Amino acid sequence: MIDSFWLQGMQAGYKYTLDCIKAFPETDFTEDLRTFDVPTPIPHGDDDEVVPIGAAALRSSKLVKNATLKLYAGAPHGLADTHRDQLNADLLPFLKTRGCFTCATWMEAPVPGNARGGHPSGRPASGPQAARALADA
Repeated sequence: MIDSFWLQGMQAGYKYTLDCIKAFPETDFTEDLRTFDVPTPIPHGDDDEVVPIGAAALRSSKLVKNATLKLYAGAPHGLADTHRDQLNADLLPFLKTRGCFTCATWMEAPVPGNARGGHPSGRPASGPQAARALADA
């Protein structure tokens, strides 16, 4: 997990990583969260020492219509790495019941040659390439 965070920081660069660290606690997303109009999962570790649970998950789950708050006991800020299997097990039924069969299939069946998975359309699974592929679609 440490390597993953290091890699993310190196890919973004020092300036932009520090800009994000500065912007997150100074930016009020309240009005943005109130505009969400689709079912939204809000996963959060109850041992997150980076983002306080009360100011983030608990508050967000009250602001977002149709939010589903899921707390992970003992999970830190990097729960997508430390509790990956549990998180995926929770997200898969959420996606299936919300009619997002493409994404659910994507999570269940990784693209051959890509251990992290990939979208059935051939789009990359994550990162800047995925954002560009979605923007081009």
